[in-house]
Amino acid sequence: MPKRKVRVLIVDDSMMFRETLKKMLNEDEGVEIVDTAVDPYDARDKLLKHEPDVMVLDVQMPRMDGIEFLKRLLPQYPIPVVVMSSLDNMVFDALRYGAVEFVNKPNSNVTMDDMVKELVIKIKIASIANVSSLKRINRKAQTNGRASGTNVKIIAIGASTGGTEALYEVLQRLPGDLPPIVVVQHMPAVFTKMYAQRLNGLCKPVIKEAENAEELKAGAVYIAPGGLQMSIQRQQNKSMLRVFNGDKRNGHCPSCDVLFDSVAALYGKSAVGIILTGMGQDGAYGLLNMKQRGAVTLGQDEKSSVVYGMPKVAFEIGAVDYQLPVQEIGQKLLQLI
Repeated sequence: MPKRKVRVLIVDDSMMFRETLKKMLNEDEGVEIVDTAVDPYDARDKLLKHEPDVMVLDVQMPRMDGIEFLKRLLPQYPIPVVVMSSLDNMVFDALRYGAVEFVNKPNSNVTMDDMVKELVIKIKIASIANVSSLKRINRKAQTNGRASGTNVKIIAIGASTGGTEALYEVLQRLPGDLPPIVVVQHMPAVFTKMYAQRLNGLCKPVIKEAENAEELKAGAVYIAPGGLQMSIQRQQNKSMLRVFNGDKRNGHCPSCDVLFDSVAALYGKSAVGIILTGMGQDGAYGLLNMKQRGAVTLGQDEKSSVVYGMPKVAFEIGAVDYQLPVQEIGQKLLQLI
């Protein structure tokens, strides 16, 4: 995490919200608000004036919304951005066009205090993000057609910060007839279902939010619901999802380690494990467990990671067989299968 104060520009059209947010964020010893802006035009000038470390950006604004601002700004002025949004799909557009993280604006379930606490954490994560890896837009998927003969019975993927785009980068390159794919992407409740629905319209496999006691099927991708743990269990010779209320592990619920450990125990060498961009170490030791039981393991490399945390720890402890740019992971997966 950063060793000095993170200098932040706030962009929001509400004066009351801007000033309240500025006051609350400045109470954290690791954050300094250098200025606020009323809209993207105002923000553009203040970015050049102050050169902040991170920009906090409202998605919904008059004159120019946050999505359009990201599309125009980041190719010329790469800066880590944390977006603030209501419960809608616009947040995924923001992530696609370069935002590093997002937080919910206050609503019936999220207080201003809750939002600020989460925002402080994500500002600090964003300040060390690799923004050069965010220019992955207008990609064309390349696949080898159908998957052929395999001993792989399951694929497990874990990701966090930057993972929404990294996961899309992998899945868009895959055909629709692979073994079941189970995924933990650190994300709040509600958003995981929206994210799964979004990916389902963009990729060949069937992609859905996981449900408890659901049987795993080939050609499907199951994303763990936000706020719940997910593992795999056997019932009457069938592989079933277990989605349950559980304690956080490595600070996360769902946790990549919880999923990876269950895959290691049930599938051994018949599995492939993949760890993508993210802060911290969640998934690293679970991936090592998979490797020690015979699974093949892949890790995202530093250059293509938004935050080279989880894959770095996994690589350093010897959990990764192949470390690759995210754009090559899908192809490598097909070669293994």
